[in-house]
Amino acid sequence: MIDLRVGPRTLEMALALVASVATCCTAAELPLLLIDDHLPYPAAILQVFGQIKHRRRRVRHGRRCHPGLKPPEGLRVGVVKKLRDAKGNLLRVSSKALFGSVSQIEHLIRKLGIGNKINTSHLERLNGTIRGQQTRLARRTRNGSRRTEMLQWSLWLWRDLYNWIQLHSTLGCTPAMALGLTDHVWSVLEYVSYPVHVSDLQREEWTERRNSALESPLEVYQRKKCLPTS
Repeated sequence: MIDLRVGPRTLEMALALVASVATCCTAAELPLLLIDDHLPYPAAILQVFGQIKHRRRRVRHGRRCHPGLKPPEGLRVGVVKKLRDAKGNLLRVSSKALFGSVSQIEHLIRKLGIGNKINTSHLERLNGTIRGQQTRLARRTRNGSRRTEMLQWSLWLWRDLYNWIQLHSTLGCTPAMALGLTDHVWSVLEYVSYPVHVSDLQREEWTERRNSALESPLEVYQRKKCLPTS
């Protein structure tokens, strides 16, 4: 689990989540993204992963058209759309490919072992796990958070415990062990006592990398564009 965010489902929230995924990926490999039909997601994905595209000019001569953003080669994004009635009851579920083809996305899904078709069942299962283990998110509870910051820090703490301490039933180990980050299951004491303080230079580097992921190539192009002086 990479990131958890508390707040309204806006474009800024979608950008923050996609940027968290981008900072964990290298330039040579692109992630497989399986999302719902939330409207800000396509714009957020293009802003973080997109490349500059110059539109074709209508005439042979003249100034180039304003550039836009296009998905890079190798980016695969699948969308799951749920149709509900006026009472919120689920009627049917459909899926489509946002970037890439359906066959390419389904091939990656089978390769990862998370199903055969475009789906978000792994995320729905994770939502159930969070609600079952985090009392602040239970349907009926007296442990609700009065402050958004406390709920956010509580979820980040649960994320670390999920990644390093809890055994995953499907993996047979913790997610950190599956990624090769550790060779054993951590205890709570080991997690609490592990030194995590880094230098200010390292924090500045992380901040710069995240800000770079949030800034679209189109914004960089427009900022670096040379303007005539006369």
